Amino acid sequence: MDRGGPPGRRRRDVLSPRTPEPAEPRRIATTGELEDLVAEMAGADAYAVDTEFHRERTYFPQLALVQLAWRDQVALVDPLAVDVAPLAAVLAGPGEAVMHAAAQDLEVLDLACGTLPSRLFDTQIAAGFAGYGTPSLAALVEGELGIRLPKGDRLTDWLRRPLDAAQSRYAASDVAHLLELRRRLEDRLTRSGRLDWALDECEAMRSRGWAGRAPEDAWLRIKEARTLRGRAQGVARSVAAWRERRAADQDQPVRHVLPDLAIVAIAQRAPTTADQLRSVRGLDGRHLRSDVSAQILEAVQAGLHAPPPEPRAEPAVEIDRDLRPAVTLVSAWLSQLARDLRIETSLLGTRADIEALLSTGTGRLTGGWRADLVGEPIRRLVDGDAALAFDGGGRLVLEARSGEPIVKAV
Repeated sequence: MDRGGPPGRRRRDVLSPRTPEPAEPRRIATTGELEDLVAEMAGADAYAVDTEFHRERTYFPQLALVQLAWRDQVALVDPLAVDVAPLAAVLAGPGEAVMHAAAQDLEVLDLACGTLPSRLFDTQIAAGFAGYGTPSLAALVEGELGIRLPKGDRLTDWLRRPLDAAQSRYAASDVAHLLELRRRLEDRLTRSGRLDWALDECEAMRSRGWAGRAPEDAWLRIKEARTLRGRAQGVARSVAAWRERRAADQDQPVRHVLPDLAIVAIAQRAPTTADQLRSVRGLDGRHLRSDVSAQILEAVQAGLHAPPPEPRAEPAVEIDRDLRPAVTLVSAWLSQLARDLRIETSLLGTRADIEALLSTGTGRLTGGWRADLVGEPIRRLVDGDAALAFDGGGRLVLEARSGEPIVKAV
């Protein structure tokens, strides 16, 4: 887990953060030990889970460690020594997985165990509804529990064995306090009436899961490719899709297979021969080997003869010209509302959410708790039933419209 991030809010009753001596974690490195662990965790109503992994040199994340905590136990499972697939029984069971900033860990667990947790409580999401913003785990533990987590080297190679005592303590501390954080945050959100909001957001993250990256959409992740038009766009889509598939097959980072700018240059030139391909900037000997260059040229031809990609216009482009200024105003109001409610702004709504609502009437602001809190007031503003105004103290407020303009157009 990466503990980086903005500092969280500190509780006023925490004067001197302490660094407790964590319990010695159990090390799980055999099939028998893992089977015993799974059996012990079967009855837990909640458990904490985190992972350490690397993906700098691979397409798929390389799982290096699984950290678990339940009741008063902490365990470190070594995936280099034992197949962690049996943990699927814990993940798919009735217990609630407690995690912090879970998005990447969910991907790693899904790939390693073949399943996602059946329930999720993300302490970073919950903290966002409790006035903490988007805190790192270290900031949240210190602010909420008054505990200073042990510092670790962010460049630690978690794939090296054996792990030393400091690495083990650091890894264990990533899960040791999550269950207590969950208890406190759940209690706070229950009192504020926001627990269901947080649980809805946690479920949205969990249900997104990890379905892999569609090769046909890979070109959209290249900023310069999104501005291409006509046949160049088709070539970019085809070559980027080839790169994505080859990266997965070879388990290499996509940019090691072919740089982004090389894809854009190939799309613009549409080379048809190996000689033409050699003149493309950004290619070297790896890309110009006969087998690789032949595949690239084949992808170019496929892109030239394929139907053009479906248009994917930015929502803002589709907004009526008269409504475009409203996006900026509504964004400012939404940010003000988030500050007033002490909710992380991105949880309440983003500029993209506002654009989707104004352009197509769809998106996150049209359903659930956001519809009443944000979506419906914005609709009233657009319909002319409400107006944005300053309250005299510099705060933007959305209020019922008087219907009488101060300045009238001649």
